[in-house]
Amino acid sequence: MQGLIGKKLGMTQVYDDAGRLVPVTVIAAGPCVVVQRKTGARDGYDAVQIGYVPQKESRLSKAVAGHYKKSGVAPQRLLREFPVAADADVKEGAEITAAIFEGVSHVDVSGVTKGQGFQGVVKRHRMGGGPMTHGHMSHRRIGSIGQRTWPSRIFKGKRMPGHMGNRHVTTQNLRVVQVRPADNVILVEGAVPGATGGFLLVEKALKKAAK
Repeated sequence: MQGLIGKKLGMTQVYDDAGRLVPVTVIAAGPCVVVQRKTGARDGYDAVQIGYVPQKESRLSKAVAGHYKKSGVAPQRLLREFPVAADADVKEGAEITAAIFEGVSHVDVSGVTKGQGFQGVVKRHRMGGGPMTHGHMSHRRIGSIGQRTWPSRIFKGKRMPGHMGNRHVTTQNLRVVQVRPADNVILVEGAVPGATGGFLLVEKALKKAAK
């Protein structure tokens, strides 16, 4: 397994093995249940579909409820897929815990950032703004954005006011400080996307070799 679904529990600080006090994010990684095992012969690729957080069956459509009944698994709130090797011995109904991260040095964490609503360019893009004194009337405005006769349009990608936050973001190469399988919790150094209580995808780092 390359990763799990988890939940952000908050931040704290702990001492690592070197005796340094490091800020960490506490993530409840699993336990996740295997809902479906996809194979190359049947589905065209090898993957494992896992679920997280039990859900009431009354909140599911009949098609989704039938998907869980076929696997003999209780309904889950979230479903995600992770690639696995073709010979991986992962069966439907099996439980996967945070123990898969034991011996892993770094992880990639994906989540949805906090929504900030509609914001101007000073907050959204950290622009400096205009002069505040001597009669100037443009303080936090965007300023000139267009062209003259040619090309008579605004270029795509121009930094302007707009919706800020609430985007799916992946923070890569976060160091794993501690793994606590008994509590299904992992502690990673630094911050992760999203608010406390938000759901995350925690995967073994793609760009860091296990140490």
